Amino acid sequence: MSTSRTLSYRPFENSQETLNCAQMHDWDIVVSDEAIPSEKYAAEEFQRWFGKATGIELPLIANIEGEARHIYIGPDAASIDSATMGDEELRIVVRRAQVVIAGGRPRGTLYAVHQFLEELVGLRFLTHDHTHVPDASALQIPCGTYTYNPPFSFRWSYYYENSEHPAFAAKLKVNTVTDDAQLGGKTPQTLINHSFHWLVPFDKYGSDHPEYYALVDGKRDTRTHGGGPQLCVTNSEVIEIAATAAIKYLDNHSGVDNVSVSQADTADYCRCDSCEEINQREGTPMGSQLAFVNAVAERVEKAHPNAKVGTLAYWYTRQVPKTIRPRHNIQIQLCSIECCTLHPIDHPDCEKNRAFCRDMDEWGKISHDIWVWNYNTNFRSYDLPFPNLRVIGPNVRYFLGNNTKGLFMQANGNGRTGELCDLRNYLLGHIIWNPNLDDEAILEEFVRLHYKAASQPILDYINMLHDNAEAKGVHPNCFPSPEEVGLDAEISRKAFAYFEDALALADDDDVRARVEKASIPAYKAMIVVGGEMEKAERQKLIDHYIAICERFQMTHAAEHKSAPDYFKELMLLR
Repeated sequence: MSTSRTLSYRPFENSQETLNCAQMHDWDIVVSDEAIPSEKYAAEEFQRWFGKATGIELPLIANIEGEARHIYIGPDAASIDSATMGDEELRIVVRRAQVVIAGGRPRGTLYAVHQFLEELVGLRFLTHDHTHVPDASALQIPCGTYTYNPPFSFRWSYYYENSEHPAFAAKLKVNTVTDDAQLGGKTPQTLINHSFHWLVPFDKYGSDHPEYYALVDGKRDTRTHGGGPQLCVTNSEVIEIAATAAIKYLDNHSGVDNVSVSQADTADYCRCDSCEEINQREGTPMGSQLAFVNAVAERVEKAHPNAKVGTLAYWYTRQVPKTIRPRHNIQIQLCSIECCTLHPIDHPDCEKNRAFCRDMDEWGKISHDIWVWNYNTNFRSYDLPFPNLRVIGPNVRYFLGNNTKGLFMQANGNGRTGELCDLRNYLLGHIIWNPNLDDEAILEEFVRLHYKAASQPILDYINMLHDNAEAKGVHPNCFPSPEEVGLDAEISRKAFAYFEDALALADDDDVRARVEKASIPAYKAMIVVGGEMEKAERQKLIDHYIAICERFQMTHAAEHKSAPDYFKELMLLR
């Protein structure tokens, strides 16, 4: 099977022309001596994977004779002005006697090579240790010009696999995890995140200046959980200290385009008279917060005219103030933490999501620099079945339709094993690269290629899990209980049965291992809501669950609970 593909395609006049791979034995790969590291690596990647698919080992050269039978990798080799292209814009030209694969700098050419291999040769980079390589020895590649420029300049599928294996992240075109020049480095945009704790550190100022921090219930807050305490954002000295720290950060990070000036991850914002006067007038705690960020951004601009100041519209600050508006150099990153994870964010009948849509609409009216922090996991239990696969594509398309510039898709980024993490990472990476892909087709293709003979029960499990949650009318957030995602004893046993079927169908050791890894959520569901069972059966479930979690190096059972600690709790229940 195949997915709908990503590139705009402009055929030559003779659209029937093709490049016959079987006739490419005397071709070569041209890469300039002046190519940047990612372009030289791209040429090596092309040589490696094209050779595996076609059986043809093409030489890498820098100087050519004649114009025919060459594959030009990079703008220098292809005589293309990369300065006219976006950082990740790509251009692929296929002719019967010549191929050009090039892109903007620093990542465009590398992404173009991987796109060529996926789009036109049929490779699939499924996981860091599993690449599907088709037999392309007789492949006919259609001639034409292929171009693409990704709509999101910041793309982060937040899975540990990407940070642990940055070469694989580059294949998924996740551009936020490595400084390695060979892999194209990172986008200069950094994640907009909680930053009060380092802008005005409590351990530096707290003793002598408690007035710098939030007044809560009549007392200055001293709690440092969640990156707190929050700041008193109307204090003039706090503004100057925070601005100085932000400027220093940009001074020390010359390749970075922005700095975060944003609240701590607590609800204990300042209630002093000055802060509350603004908040009451503006109808939201974002009033004093945005006034503070504006003041800091004004000072940052004087030192770094082209830098942006990012702040979160998160939790109690998501609502737009009545009159205060963000300065032109401010980025607003909306966070969807209150949203339902089962229904698309723009679903008209989901009350949780309607509020977010209203806020996004309002921010879109006053800011042209919108970013999104979206949630794609169960932070309460990373490995519990989590029915949100059907909304990933629709949500990303919704964000795109609302002029979002970058997406942080938060998932199980601090652990090696989570619920269907391999599938999720692959799907997220592809959809945030190109939101117009068919997400359902990508999901099915991954499952069939990765689990092979065992794929159908896994697809049936995924459909059953989502159908059940939709039928029960639940509206889970990103911290749901088993019941809030529609799990009960009957559904848990059905899920377990699907994976028993899949394991019986696995016809080699690699596939069996992949199915065992994917089965962890089914074991978890049986343990927590599997209903009454004999003590021996329960002991066997827990023992096997712990064994496969350890085999696949599960490090975290939840956002704030390590796997070893959770295993100790389970052993007490045996």
